[in-house]
Amino acid sequence: MSTAPLAATAAHPLDMVTEEEILTVKEVLTGAGLLTGSVRMAFCALEEPEKAVVLAHTPGAPVDRRFRTLLLDLATGGSRDVIVSATRSAVDRDTELDPAVTGQLPITDTEFDLVEEVLLSSEEWCSALKRRDLDPGSVRTVPLSAGAYDDYPAEAGRRIVRALGFQQQHDRDHPWAHPVDGLVAFVDLTRREVLRVVDHRNHPVPAEPGNFDDPGQTGPYRTTLRPIEITQPEGPGFTLEGNELRWENWSLRIGFNEREGLTLHQIAFDERPVVYRASVAEMVVPYADPSPVRFWQNYFDCGEYMFARYTNSLELGCDCLGEITYADVVIADDFGEPSVIRNAICLHEEDYGVLWKHSDMFAGSDETRRQRRMVISFFTTIGNYDYGFYWYLYLDGTLQCETKATGVVFTSAYPEEGHRFASEIAPGLGAPYHQHLFSARLDMMVDGPRNAVDEVDAVRVPVGPDNPYGNAFAEQRTRLTRESLAQRSADGSRARTWHIVNPERTNRFGRPTGYALHPEGGPTLLADDSSVIRGRAAFATRHLWVTPYHPDERYPAGDFVNQHPGGAGLPAWTAADRAVDGEDIVVWHTFGLTHFPRPEDWPVMPVDYAGFTLKPVGFFDRNPTLDVPPGTGGHCHGKG
Repeated sequence: MSTAPLAATAAHPLDMVTEEEILTVKEVLTGAGLLTGSVRMAFCALEEPEKAVVLAHTPGAPVDRRFRTLLLDLATGGSRDVIVSATRSAVDRDTELDPAVTGQLPITDTEFDLVEEVLLSSEEWCSALKRRDLDPGSVRTVPLSAGAYDDYPAEAGRRIVRALGFQQQHDRDHPWAHPVDGLVAFVDLTRREVLRVVDHRNHPVPAEPGNFDDPGQTGPYRTTLRPIEITQPEGPGFTLEGNELRWENWSLRIGFNEREGLTLHQIAFDERPVVYRASVAEMVVPYADPSPVRFWQNYFDCGEYMFARYTNSLELGCDCLGEITYADVVIADDFGEPSVIRNAICLHEEDYGVLWKHSDMFAGSDETRRQRRMVISFFTTIGNYDYGFYWYLYLDGTLQCETKATGVVFTSAYPEEGHRFASEIAPGLGAPYHQHLFSARLDMMVDGPRNAVDEVDAVRVPVGPDNPYGNAFAEQRTRLTRESLAQRSADGSRARTWHIVNPERTNRFGRPTGYALHPEGGPTLLADDSSVIRGRAAFATRHLWVTPYHPDERYPAGDFVNQHPGGAGLPAWTAADRAVDGEDIVVWHTFGLTHFPRPEDWPVMPVDYAGFTLKPVGFFDRNPTLDVPPGTGGHCHGKG
């Protein structure tokens, strides 16, 4: 195990953020009178230079490190969007925002901390709990993003959260097992007051504990699992210099920010560019319970919560297994102080089974090669759920993204008469149906900056002169030329893929070089077309969007998601119907899970997986792994 050191100064525009830079940003903001006693930093991250500037950078050239910060005045609710140069110690831009128009800034840790105090001072909230024979001091409040609803015009322009309660029976008790359902409070974070308490129904609080870490409930650990040790006696096969990773034929830069988490930059194979920048730029978790206390449950974990703030410090043998290299990351806390997350990013190689194999009856050959992959990952905990984000690089030029959802399902009561929109996971305990929908932002650069997207379907061919026996099927290829034509849904019945090709580069067959996006094709957003969440999370209504690159178009639901009424991001940008054929393009891919919780998901959920794959298609002239040697361990052999 090793840990990558933090760089002291930036030599490249995309170097990782340092503690010194965060301190400089704070000093500049304080000196400018922008970071005062009541002001908190809701977001702070490197403002990446435009693509052309990064690509033109030469080693040793000066680097201007600029940071975007979002500042919230807790006393007034005032919001500012500020760009600071840490290199020049200067404020480059200071924009005052109107939350009623732009949407609210992300919810800060400081605000989360005060909600329970506000509720305990509310006579209406405490009375509702006492009517349920509950001690208000034993109820943990969970403040949740409010969304934006015309039914509540008094909330316009105000910072609102909605709070649900969960009883905690002792200090080590997991309160998710004891939801106080039928009750919700609407809290104004700026005025620190309860606007409204909805006491819809007095459900019994489920009594059975859900303490999965209590040996008294789990029983004795099994003794049948034998150790698996993964070793690389000669050390790992990759190098990490600063944030530049090299492994086999791959090269890329690693980045990190509190909104997207892990970002990958300038991904290339054999020095040929594939993707300029890849990230999971947004996610939404819409719930299906339409009850008066839960209909609003739709969480944008990236845009509303800055979910990568809560990135875990990973542990060898638990989160990562093998010859591990860790990288620390630096973010800013609410007060603008640097916070170092140790072992935030895990890098390692792992075996991945057979790469290719053939035993030939004519030539007498018998050859097998092993696949392996480079793994770059991080894990973050946001409330009840834990998410792992894994990027895989393969020997054959394949690039893959996988999310791992685990943790504790969000719970509700499960009444005796049943619940159409929830599963019963323990006696009297429900888990509402929901989705986890992620938006991958893929700034493509296959063999250069100008790319196009072809939709490729498998199609049946009717019996006719060219198909007299009816056995034929064909490939149908459709170029997506404009934004209006490039809003597409997956279709597993047609084996639909999307080929990102370079019209200016061809392989030895005269065809454009390319990479194919293979979707898993799960359901997109299931909420009704007229619903508020459809407008706010329009990105999740299609599996694919294609836009021309623009440096300001970074987040598919818009810059300020919290309490935004909708229409921002992809629907607003694509209304211009710009050309995307042979342009510098960004591909946005929606993928995810539709979760009907099982009893097996309680009290802690085994990992559920979702993701997508980018595979070379005509990028190489033949199998690029013919030079992979036979394995040397055990009895593996090769006669080549």
